Amino acid sequence: MTTARKPRAHRQAVTVTDIAKGCGVSRATVSLVLRGSPLVHADTRARVEAELKRQRYVYNRAAANLRRRTSSSIALVINDLSNPFFAEFAAGVDEALGGEGYVTLLGSTGESPERQQAVLGSLVEHAPAGMILSPAEHSDGLALRRQVGAGVPVLVFNRELSGADWDFLALDNQRGARLATEHLLSLGHRRIAFFGGHADSSSCQQRRAGHAEAMRAAGLEADPDWLVECSPTRAEAAGRTGELFERAPGATAAVCYNDNVALGLMLGLGARGVRPGAEFALTGFDDITEAALSTPPLTTLAVQPRECGRHAAQLLLDRVREPDAPVKRVVAPVRLVVRGSSGAQVP
Repeated sequence: MTTARKPRAHRQAVTVTDIAKGCGVSRATVSLVLRGSPLVHADTRARVEAELKRQRYVYNRAAANLRRRTSSSIALVINDLSNPFFAEFAAGVDEALGGEGYVTLLGSTGESPERQQAVLGSLVEHAPAGMILSPAEHSDGLALRRQVGAGVPVLVFNRELSGADWDFLALDNQRGARLATEHLLSLGHRRIAFFGGHADSSSCQQRRAGHAEAMRAAGLEADPDWLVECSPTRAEAAGRTGELFERAPGATAAVCYNDNVALGLMLGLGARGVRPGAEFALTGFDDITEAALSTPPLTTLAVQPRECGRHAAQLLLDRVREPDAPVKRVVAPVRLVVRGSSGAQVP
């Protein structure tokens, strides 16, 4: 004969009252410890923290936020976390937010508007105090505005969104590409292609415009066939190297959409027996850490991605503190860094 087992009772959640009783302090003192208040004596704090650990107390931050009508988190949504530029940018955001007592909730969309919708939906459920968004390609600003809602302050980074009146932090894309093209022109190149990026991306449009501007100023026309599209990844850039020379026969140099594309093109050139910097000149954009370590080192536009992340965090926190302030549009400066990939004499 078998005896039926009684169902196991569910363990009740540990409360602030349980912790207070366990270490002989008031509920208010436990709450102060949970909020990290400096008003609690170090010995008392240690006793409370030991009791929290002993009873395995789990802090319900969402409920605390509702009670205080505030949030201690900021959402950060990145379009391509595999790009070292955005990894550095995210690190800068997190450093700045952490210094102000906020926790960063990170989401990555992989350039997919559908994935972006799912990520935003999940993050909004956490009721963040604000959001930093680097939009996926083909994003609909009006749709994003409706999804996020009017109550969440948002800072858009790098790519413009029509229909969303949010603060915007941009890179000086057009000037950067113009500087890169002018540098190649100064070295005697006249057949200069623009390689990488997608034509419907605002950042790509601006960088193409800077390239065309410099070419026109030198009395040259930028042939539309010499604007070669590809995803801003090394693998695709390497794979599209043949297309570059098919569409731009006789090209001696290329302004690349970003460093990832430039590093991929160098791989593609090497596979074709063409020596970057010696037989073909090229430039990047971003100055990621690997740019200075490639062979040859990459001539590029330095934009200080970690500093951009800190700047983005500060702009968003300004908006959180002053929600009715005028919308801001800030352009981060860029600086040409000359190295061996352009074939220039580097001091």
